[in-house]
Amino acid sequence: MHSVHLHYTLDAQQAPTPGLVSHPLMTMLQSIEKQGSISASARELGLSYRHVWGALKRWEQELGNELIVWEKGQAARLTEFGRKLMWAERQTQARLAPQIQALRADLERTFAAAFDPDVHVLTLYASHDDAVARLQEQTASQGLHLDVRFCGSVDAIRALNEGRCSVAGFHTLETPAARSFSARTYKPLLKLGQHKLIGFAKRWVGLMVAPGNPLALQSLDDAVSRQARFVNRDLGTGTRVLLDQWLQERGLTGGHLKGYEDAEPSHAAVAARIASGRADVGLGIQSAAQRQGLSFVPLQTENYWLVCLKSALETAAVASLRKRLQSQDWQHALDSIPGYQAHTPGQVQSLRRVLPWWGPPLLGNNS
Repeated sequence: MHSVHLHYTLDAQQAPTPGLVSHPLMTMLQSIEKQGSISASARELGLSYRHVWGALKRWEQELGNELIVWEKGQAARLTEFGRKLMWAERQTQARLAPQIQALRADLERTFAAAFDPDVHVLTLYASHDDAVARLQEQTASQGLHLDVRFCGSVDAIRALNEGRCSVAGFHTLETPAARSFSARTYKPLLKLGQHKLIGFAKRWVGLMVAPGNPLALQSLDDAVSRQARFVNRDLGTGTRVLLDQWLQERGLTGGHLKGYEDAEPSHAAVAARIASGRADVGLGIQSAAQRQGLSFVPLQTENYWLVCLKSALETAAVASLRKRLQSQDWQHALDSIPGYQAHTPGQVQSLRRVLPWWGPPLLGNNS
């Protein structure tokens, strides 16, 4: 059994090549069948006789069958195997024509963006967030294509620092304490004078619980005291950082939460676990809870920030992103997501002012 591998060709010609999907061997066989000789076929294809002859021999060796019959004084013709290959080619073209045409059109539309100076592509590593997903959908029709990779907040900032993305998304409590667990986690990753924050959104974080909140959980303290089955987030996520901070502030450890070591990669996955009855409670966002029909107990607001290197602020892609964030259309879209609201969208913010981990602001310093 031989496998089939698909490929495409990108060139400047406006009209498509004959056939919906082309293959060099099939093109040669079609030409030889029509012309009756290798030399005439080579002239038609704009190739040398030696090239066509060598290619046919390589394909015969690869496929384990002869393709062409040569008899002295007669025209070259396809073997039975060669004719069956041509039949399979015609059948494929006929059966898959609509799908192939749609695929080619989609590829052409996508690659057209690469040749349009007004279209920008921006790689964004971000903590899982419904607003980021909505932004990606909205900006795609406006000439800004966000190449989003969802990961934990910590991993997102590390990706930025390692040059794997242009912008990172992370979240912290609205008023983070200077000596908090969040400060110890993020401060080594964010450097004054090197990074710049861009306002994005404010959102509620709270407890996702079964419909009607049958265990009457109103706080993490309740989850601990009632030994509710908890489902956590992965290490490196901003929600895990937030949970660990709250536990530390209460003098507790992960061992006090039943299920602390049981983790899921996203808010959606946590909500699905609770909806299936395999967990009682998890820390997450309202929109994820609502999609699964869960109840949501708001605990505190947090800010979701975008961060980039200072040197990237004036690049065309980041400038386009900031412009989109400042638009009324985007702010209306954001406000429509349960538990979200716009928060200084697109505005460059001071690290010192909004993340007070470096001591009091210095006069004249806008880091």
